[in-house]
Amino acid sequence: MSIPLLPAAVINASRQHAVLLVDDEASHLGVLRTTMLQQGYRTFLATSGERAIDIAQRIKPDLILLDVVMPGVDGIETCRRLKAHPATARIPVIFMSARTDTDDVVAGFDAGAADYINKPFKLGEVCARVRSQLLMRSDADSQQQQAERLRLIVHGMDEGLMIIEANGRVQYSNPACERHLGYEHSELDGATLGQLLSPGVTQEYLAYFAAWSADPETVHPRGAREVQIRRRDGSARAMDLTLTPMYAGEPLFIGLLHDITHHKQSETALQRAALLDPLTKIANRRHFDSFFEKEWLRAIRSGEPLSLVVIDVDHFKLYNDKLGHAAGDACLRKVAAALESHALRPTDIAARYGGEEFVLLFAETGAETALKLAESIRAHVESLALPNPRSSTSNWLTISVGVATMVPTQRDEVEAFFVAADRAMYEAKEAGRNRVVAADMRASVL
Repeated sequence: MSIPLLPAAVINASRQHAVLLVDDEASHLGVLRTTMLQQGYRTFLATSGERAIDIAQRIKPDLILLDVVMPGVDGIETCRRLKAHPATARIPVIFMSARTDTDDVVAGFDAGAADYINKPFKLGEVCARVRSQLLMRSDADSQQQQAERLRLIVHGMDEGLMIIEANGRVQYSNPACERHLGYEHSELDGATLGQLLSPGVTQEYLAYFAAWSADPETVHPRGAREVQIRRRDGSARAMDLTLTPMYAGEPLFIGLLHDITHHKQSETALQRAALLDPLTKIANRRHFDSFFEKEWLRAIRSGEPLSLVVIDVDHFKLYNDKLGHAAGDACLRKVAAALESHALRPTDIAARYGGEEFVLLFAETGAETALKLAESIRAHVESLALPNPRSSTSNWLTISVGVATMVPTQRDEVEAFFVAADRAMYEAKEAGRNRVVAADMRASVL
């Protein structure tokens, strides 16, 4: 009988496939073996069910062609045993049989067969069905490998990951999430957001879930935010929570938990003392730079705007020369206190950057709000009514303020952002001092 041969490229690609042929008739095995070898497959032979099971468990072939009617353990029972063993359960089995009644075919599929070929078989059909099953097996193996890689990534993450349903129920949590929150394996699954977050924050997220589920096109993803997560023992842990919507047959939300405990612990009283400016008792440059870098990275993750305010005290050298250094020091302390009174949130910071220069950072703050804050700071300092007899700008001590706002990305640089705010401050001084100037980030040479 003439057997249709595969193209050479296909044969070479399929040489890795191993096929186990099981039939108690030697003539059938000989024909099938010749055919499979012509197709480029490695072949193994068995004349009984018991022998087939033994070979399959040792070599783990990619496919088994199995005769139904055999003495001893027949094909149906052989298939059942193969499917019951972990080592051979995923190997596709194609039955070959002269029994073509519906009940026989159904029994074969019930035993776990992937296909059923009637005897006397046509070799071209056998080749096509074998090729089809091997392709499906390869696709299934590839999908399983991808799923396993994804599982290893998720299980190896330092960040906690949760899959949350629209009603707030936790559908899945990875080991890091369980570890952060003090739960045992899978113990967190089935919990609700209400068990983990405060009532107010829970309601905010549930409202967001409902809005996104109703109309995903008009609801924007939420960025990262700092929340207090309730652990299993009842204690609270400060973490950044990012929730991203997805659709997988139903609205679901991927929650990423980033542990910021270390960041919070760094703000203990002892560490604060080392990071304060000794004169003004607000943050020093070292503290500000470290804080700025962390907020910059957090803004990149969250996609929220970051605003920087740079301040210089107007004519401060003249103030010192006229009133003395002791008065100058007292003046800087009062200015620093005024600035710090505007940095109210944990994500805000006011710092003395050097000499009479100060900086403030406002996380999750847009340009309009930042400009209002900067003007409020300028007016506050002027309202202190600290006399500056030699100033040509005002009878009172004043400040010049530069503001820059942006939503940073991985392509942006912290230094360029600071330069933009600093240039805006110098523009304020050149324009007459005692004013606020906002940087044009589009026009800035960053």
